[in-house]
Amino acid sequence: MAHAIVNPDGLHDPVPLGYSHTAAVPAGTDLVLVAGQYGSGPDGAVKSTDFAEQVEQAFRNVGVALAAHGLDLSHVVQLRTYVVNHDVSKLGPIAGAVREVWGTKPPTQTLIGVASLATPDLLFEVEALAARP
Repeated sequence: MAHAIVNPDGLHDPVPLGYSHTAAVPAGTDLVLVAGQYGSGPDGAVKSTDFAEQVEQAFRNVGVALAAHGLDLSHVVQLRTYVVNHDVSKLGPIAGAVREVWGTKPPTQTLIGVASLATPDLLFEVEALAARP
């Protein structure tokens, strides 16, 4: 049985903002944890200084990491995103990238605004938790 994404009545609709309120993972499910991914190519160098492009590349990198375990982005149940100098203008590119990948059933997500990440050129980083059905 696959994981279940649920946005309960009584809570606001989070989908337009790029996340869901809850995810249930069945007992006995294998979990795969993906370390923070950022907008890099295979050489580790950041590919763009554009925030939206870094977000999109970071999600592609999560997909590459999951493929090493025979999974894809549809298996993600939770995201933890880190945004340098967060402001409301950065929500649009993140929500758009999430909608592009997960449509109307996005994983749970917590966004954390930070002063900086590992190197000065990083503007966005994302960790993921995936469930193998």
